[in-house]
Amino acid sequence: MKPDSANSYLFSSIKAEFFAPEFIKSEFSRYKKDCLSKSKLSEHEFEIRQKEVEEDIEFIKVIEYEELLEIATASVSDPDDVDFLAVALSINSAIWSNDPHIKQQSLVKVFTTAELIEKLLKNEV
Repeated sequence: MKPDSANSYLFSSIKAEFFAPEFIKSEFSRYKKDCLSKSKLSEHEFEIRQKEVEEDIEFIKVIEYEELLEIATASVSDPDDVDFLAVALSINSAIWSNDPHIKQQSLVKVFTTAELIEKLLKNEV
């Protein structure tokens, strides 16, 4: 949510489609205070940024990937990663994450922010 971060820059610069589990929308509200504190945005700026981010992400309902939850659960050590892996499997996509746990699975490619920056600088994304 921090507009001047490397992640925000990449999010707006990479020519890609972004997907996320639908429950992420509720995470904005759940972690709003943390986001406000870390981003230094006003509440109004945060709401504007949230809308911008949500417009650039296609949110996937659990019903669309539920048949892959068992495979995802067996493939990652962190339960917080299960839905993200299942979504990636359901749409045959890579994952952008700095979470070391999700990189340990071998079903889909996972790119860190640093790896994406390197690819962007090489015009590979």
